[in-house]
Parts: sequence; structure tokens; C-alpha cells
Amino acid sequence: MSITALSPLDGRYESKVADLQDAFSEFALIRCRVLVEVLWLKALCAEKGIPECRALSKKESLQLDAIIAGFTPAEAEKVKSIEKTTNHDVKAVEYYLKEKVAGTSLDELGEFWHFACTSEDINNLSHALMLKQGREILAAEQNKLITDLSAKSKAWKAVPLLARTHGQTASPTTIGKELAVFVSRLRRAAEVFQALEIRGKLNGAVGNYNAHLSAYPDVNWPVLAKGVIEGELGLVQNSFTTQIEPHDYMAEMFDALARFNTILLDLDRDIWTYISFACFKQKTVKGEIGSSTMPHKVNPIDFENSEGNIGLANALLRHMSEKLPISRLQRDLTDSTVLRNMGVAFGYALLAYSSTLKGLGKLELNENKLAADLANAWEVLAEPIQTVMRKAGIEKPYEKLKELTRGKTIDQAAIHDFIKSLELDGEDKARLLELTPASYIGLAVEIAEDL
Repeated sequence: MSITALSPLDGRYESKVADLQDAFSEFALIRCRVLVEVLWLKALCAEKGIPECRALSKKESLQLDAIIAGFTPAEAEKVKSIEKTTNHDVKAVEYYLKEKVAGTSLDELGEFWHFACTSEDINNLSHALMLKQGREILAAEQNKLITDLSAKSKAWKAVPLLARTHGQTASPTTIGKELAVFVSRLRRAAEVFQALEIRGKLNGAVGNYNAHLSAYPDVNWPVLAKGVIEGELGLVQNSFTTQIEPHDYMAEMFDALARFNTILLDLDRDIWTYISFACFKQKTVKGEIGSSTMPHKVNPIDFENSEGNIGLANALLRHMSEKLPISRLQRDLTDSTVLRNMGVAFGYALLAYSSTLKGLGKLELNENKLAADLANAWEVLAEPIQTVMRKAGIEKPYEKLKELTRGKTIDQAAIHDFIKSLELDGEDKARLLELTPASYIGLAVEIAEDL
């Protein structure tokens, strides 16, 4: 960790987002460019319609594979050194590769490096590969969150909880069922994010294979490009582009990720609120300090940190999803600096996920408080009583219960006296008299089990 880092992702939080460095760092970008350039040369050499770019020997093929396998940060620094002269990052990769094969039999194929490509052919595929790897990292953490919540939903499926709508006491539910709602929402959002196609193009300066056809008009260039994009890189070819791949899939991905994050933010705030109500206790960690002046405090900092990091992630994700699909005519460069911040957005999302997971790991039920809340909320039984009164045809049931309960403290005796005064079927009356706030949970347990 550098104490002078400008970004906390490269300073205070570096260890927590280290996995993303291999996906989104400058080294990762250059490595992906090298991979694309090498695979394109190999594809050209395998195409019989391009005799000047002859077939590779086994030794030459292994030599190219070794460039990819042996590409280290030290090699990336060599590319950056060349860039100081070229002032062009992709051209620097081309020159680096020519230097790597200089003095070997591959040297004679030198002019087929980057053949018929525009820089964006290399860049769009590199960014796609970075997103592919970065998504796998986030997806693993998303799945951990969903698994943890699912386990808690199952464990607490029958634990009654006094619900609150508009902050006021409302019909009881269970903790497990409320967590099941979040599991269902997060699961669906994660499925959308994780299933989106990642697209790429390899079709030249304006997307028409102009230069390709000028040299080799009989080669099926779209098929050749598809072999690299889909066969080698595992992406999906986009045939309808200008100089740039339009970035629409990126916008979809960033929107989907922001949606997952927003649902998680909703969970963070709800758990924070339940902690403030003392429905949950938090396990203490030896040596941790909750407040610099109030020793008793155990602050819900993990959920607060998650909330803050989600805000940062979503601000970037939403800017990128709005900006990236827009480019003047066939190409402008306003996407370049924006794309360099994909890892920042993913980094803050990853921090949020780890914070929420850490907070969930500290949660314990405060069963005494949960029971006390329900025991002091007999007014919530006004709903089932007035519903049975409607069944019995009793006039103005809602109004009568409103007069009895609204703004008043109601206990068990008052509720039972009211029930006993009603002209109801014996079974209905007996069922109402058996009800307690803790047992009035409807199908909450079954709904949680359906998860």
C-alpha cells in the first residue's frame, strides 16, 4: 500500500481489491492488447487466402504462445518505454512485438502485425476481455452474498418480526421471509448482470473491412474475424459498428451492475435500521473501537461503508452507461479516458460487497427485543379482526377498529374484550382469540421456504 496514493483503491483499500488489478490495471490492458495482436497474426497465418502471411511452424507458434504466457509487468514497462516515443499506446504494442521476434524466422512476417487493424480493433477486444475477467470476480462475490443471505433466510424463516410500513408498526412477518425478498431480488439482478453478452469487433477503420478487402478481396474477413473474437476470445462478434464497437453492451452491463448495487443498498439500510431498533446485535471484535468517546458503542460501520462505496460505484457506472454509447459520427475519443475508470467502478462495488458480507457475519438475533416489540404491538391485530368482521357482515368494521386502536396503546386485554363483544361464528372468534402478534405471520414461513 502506498501512503501517497491518490485513490484509496490504490492505497487504503488496495489489499481488498487486489484481484481486480489483474483485470483492470494498465498492465492488464497492455497484456490484453498483446494477446489480441498475437491471436490476429496467428489467424492471418492460418488463412490460406493470405499466402504472404505463411503458415507458422510448430516452433514459431510456440514462440508466439510464449510471448503471451511470459508477459509480465516488466514486459509491459518495455511497451510503456516505447510509448514515450510513439505517443501512441497501441502502436507501441505493435513495435514491441516486432522487437520480440526480431532476429527470428517470425521477423519476415513483421508487416502483418496489426494488419488492416485500427487501434480500436485491438482496444475494444482488450476492454471486453478486461470486463469479462472483472465480471467473474464480482460475480463470485455476488454469489457469496446471495448464499449467505439464503442461509440466514432459511435459519430465521420462522423468527417473528414486527414489520413497519411508513416507520409505523404493521402486520408481523419473519426475518427469514424479509431476507428471502432480498435474496430473490439480488439473485435476479445477478443473473442479468452475469448473463449479458460481451461483444467485440475486428473490422477496421469504419467497420467495413475496407483495408482488408483492398489487399485480399477473396478472403472471408467476417468469418476470419469471428474465429478470433468468438473462437479464441470467447466473446460475441458485433458486425454492426463504426470505427468503435458502440459500447451498448457495456451500458447494459453497467446498468445491470448498478441495479444489483441499488438492491444491496436497500438491504444495507434495512439491516442498519434493524440494528438501530436493536432487533439485531453485532458480534464484537476484540480490539475494535466503535466510538472514540463512547466505549459502549458497536457501530454498524460495515453496512455504512457498503452504502458509501455503492454510491461511488453507481455514480461511475451510471455516467459510463450514459456516456459510452454516444460518439460523434464514426468515432471520437471521449470514451478513452472514461473506459480507463471501469476498474474504479468495479473496485468500489467489490468493496461494498465485502463490507456487507463482513457485516452480515457479525449479526446475531436479539430475541428478547424481537419478542418485546411484538408483545407491545397488539394493535396490529386490528387488521385480522376487522377482516373477520367483514366476513361476518358487521357494519363499519374498519371504523370501529380505528376508533379502538388509532393513536392508542392497546394491550391483550383490550383486544380480547373487543373480540368477545363481537357477534361472530364460534370458530372465527376462537381463532381470533388465539392470535398473538407473534403468531400473526401469514404464510411468511412458507414463502421463505419457497426460496
